[in-house]
Amino acid sequence: MVLILLEALGALLLLVFIVWWTMFSGRRKGELPDADDRRPRDPPR
Repeated sequence: MVLILLEALGALLLLVFIVWWTMFSGRRKGELPDADDRRPRDPPR
């Protein structure tokens, strides 16, 4: 019984690690800023 619980915990930790790795591995500063935080490059005319 304990071995099954340890295996399930290991699988859960592996799943969490894979999700974390795929979300943040390609970005240097984490998540992208929201659309409200972005400023337009050219001022409107």
